[in-house]
Amino acid sequence: MNTTHLPDPKDRPARLTVGVVGAGRVGPALAASLQLAGHRPVAVSGVSDASRRRAAALLPDVPLREPAEVLQRAELVLLTVPDDALPGLVAGLAETGAVRPGQLLVHTSGRYGAGVLDPALRAGALPLALHPAMTFTGSPVDVQRLAGCSFGVTAPEELRMAAEALVIEMGGEPEWIAEEKRPLYHAALALGANHLVTLVAQSLELLRTAGVEAPDRMLGPLLGAALDNALRSGDAALTGPVARGDAGTVAAHIVELRTHAPQAVAGYLAMARATADRALDHGLLKAELAEDLLGVLADGAGGASTTAGTGTTTGAAGTSTTAGPGETGTTAGPGTTGPDAPRRTEATEGPEATGVTEGPEPTGATEGPEPTGATEGPEPTEGPESPEDAEDPGRTTGTTGTTGTTGITGTDRPDDPHGTDGTEGDAR
Repeated sequence: MNTTHLPDPKDRPARLTVGVVGAGRVGPALAASLQLAGHRPVAVSGVSDASRRRAAALLPDVPLREPAEVLQRAELVLLTVPDDALPGLVAGLAETGAVRPGQLLVHTSGRYGAGVLDPALRAGALPLALHPAMTFTGSPVDVQRLAGCSFGVTAPEELRMAAEALVIEMGGEPEWIAEEKRPLYHAALALGANHLVTLVAQSLELLRTAGVEAPDRMLGPLLGAALDNALRSGDAALTGPVARGDAGTVAAHIVELRTHAPQAVAGYLAMARATADRALDHGLLKAELAEDLLGVLADGAGGASTTAGTGTTTGAAGTSTTAGPGETGTTAGPGTTGPDAPRRTEATEGPEATGVTEGPEPTGATEGPEPTGATEGPEPTEGPESPEDAEDPGRTTGTTGTTGTTGITGTDRPDDPHGTDGTEGDAR
């Protein structure tokens, strides 16, 4: 929680006029928080009905204007558009002379540092990258959530103090991110926040399928405790069948997922492998149990049917699994032809089949191609991730008219319910 004491706004000099280009979920919230600190919003650009409603709710009486006019009116301009739209927007504003010398130009993208603002820098602007690591709803509650929110800050060294001061005035906590580390920083937030939503949504669906009437009530305390433990203890907080090496239980999970939610299998296998690796590295998963577990995960990747409880996978003959070209099938468990039968891996590669006898290595089965899980498309914006909801990219790119420069205006499109109409901080 930010405990920095700020004097009454009327007692502070050097208040700035503020403009917002892109009235998605993030821009109006940040401008409203700056207004609470004594700055004065003077103009906002927004195209869709949802953008206009957000601007009206969070910035009442602030006029809607075209992007170039927003820059003309404001000393501090917030560029809160999707990541992919930002370079074109900046280039277009600079090339048409909309940028003024000495103007503070702030973008809220997690992916980019201050370098994306170089065209504006050459026009005399002062570039700042301030990314709130927070998810935004587009409602007044967002202003409250900024209290204690971390901001990824990147700026030229001579502007570092100004950047950090703005973050503190918005109630946030500045965290300095080097220019070259911005993509990694953004990926980390997206991995945690964006994928968490997918995992929780899948879990809710499966619980409903299992007959749970209030899955949110069931998951809430569990996930809250898991998150708290993970933030406090990291990998030491790992629990569950993968960390314990319960291969039979994991095999049963795969069978049920293939039946009821086949789209979730690849993600389950990928996360189970990652969990097993981390549990092994930290001494939580015993090496002698890891062999059977990894064998089950390899079979699951190859699409083999799995018998739970014994650690043995069965194919058409009930004793082994023959994988497709380039894949590996594994027979796990205590053996299939007798109590002392050796464990082996059979892989079919083209016309030849090769049997490989494994030693006592804890890694066990030979894995086939690792499933990649869900393929992510372009981020709806993560922030403003990754966090991870900027003004609609279908509207923030286009032509400036006579100059033919892309990046200032464009056509409208309906708001995306997933947040592509406003930037999400972190999570994005």
